[in-house]
Amino acid sequence: MTHPEPTTRTDRLQDLPRPEYSQIFTSALLAARSALQTLERDAAAMQACATLAQRASDALKAGRKILTCGNGGSMADAMHFAEELTGRFRLDRPALAAIACSDPTHLTCTANDYGFEHVFSRWVEALGQPGDLLIVLSTSGNSPNIAKAVAAAKSRGLHTAALLGRGGGTLKGAASIEIIVPGETSDRIQELHMLILHALVEAIEAGLLKSR
Repeated sequence: MTHPEPTTRTDRLQDLPRPEYSQIFTSALLAARSALQTLERDAAAMQACATLAQRASDALKAGRKILTCGNGGSMADAMHFAEELTGRFRLDRPALAAIACSDPTHLTCTANDYGFEHVFSRWVEALGQPGDLLIVLSTSGNSPNIAKAVAAAKSRGLHTAALLGRGGGTLKGAASIEIIVPGETSDRIQELHMLILHALVEAIEAGLLKSR
């Protein structure tokens, strides 16, 4: 008696209908363009971006630093933003003080001993000083560890700014500066957050160059 060959996962995947790849990319670009245009028409968000640029520039000019944090992809965005300040973006200029909370030893130690909701607030308590600026990223606006970080920053005299999505969630109104971007999914929201952060670095560089 012969037995049929076992079906592998690869075989099952090969049986799936082929998607329209070009349509996927077209749809993604159209969704991104729609979200971008909606943000561009949001006068309050644009004013908040300008306010954030001024606050960040003032903090760095005064010898203070920028702290930034987020979960998952938002952590990657926070790290990317910080390295463009400590390293280089477009101009050759002095290194600027910025730190993203991404040290795995701190994150795992704090999560293990106190709970994951405290990983960012403990970091702010350790490093934050009056006059520093904390920038938090949350696509949902509902991350408990981000909310605790904002509360810790406020209690220590830091300025606070939040880049949020989906209407702001429970974090709406928590930070002194908030930018709530449009988007139905986390990827579209993160794309706008990163665009804002890139423009923020550009604005900081322009502000520092102007002050020389």
